[in-house]
Amino acid sequence: MVPYAFRNRLFSAAAAGMEYTRRMSVTTPVQPRSAGSPLATSRSSRILVAGVRVAAGLLWIQNAGWKTPPRFDALHGWTLNGVDHPVLAPWAWFIRHVVLPNFTAFGWLTLAVEASLGGFLLVGLATRFWALVGIAQTTAIGRTVLHAPHEWAWSYILMGLAHVAIFATAAGRWYGLDGVLRPSWRQVGGPVPRLLLRAS
Repeated sequence: MVPYAFRNRLFSAAAAGMEYTRRMSVTTPVQPRSAGSPLATSRSSRILVAGVRVAAGLLWIQNAGWKTPPRFDALHGWTLNGVDHPVLAPWAWFIRHVVLPNFTAFGWLTLAVEASLGGFLLVGLATRFWALVGIAQTTAIGRTVLHAPHEWAWSYILMGLAHVAIFATAAGRWYGLDGVLRPSWRQVGGPVPRLLLRAS
């Protein structure tokens, strides 16, 4: 049987602990994470996020490597899949009537976009902006070749999800130039640094 005096001290300590907990919950509310804060917190997760970013950059560099100017013959063959094996009728019309008649300009634009994607993701500069460009480019590629023979739909879904992850985690802030330059962009101020802060 618990002695009366000890029991009273135990109840008093419990009551004091409950009161302290109540006061702390009132005076120190949990701070919500701001909308612009990245998801990666631990060192291992930051390394993994940076690894996904670098891998996506290398993917685009390799993808740009076979788009050889000035004729872009290989790219032309792949682009024809959007007409021969259409995914969406409006997209097939766009390829037939806009892209193919102006294919040299389209080839240079594709090469510039994919090379820039690879370079900027690799070094981690303006990473969130380029992640959005990567999502758009992956969508365009998927709409063009998704129904072509021997294509695997999940490859484009996974490419898109990789860029969603890069955007959501602000991957350039971990072992990239975004993480190095963001403090100076905050100090300088002005429209261009503010734009770079949003893009990173």
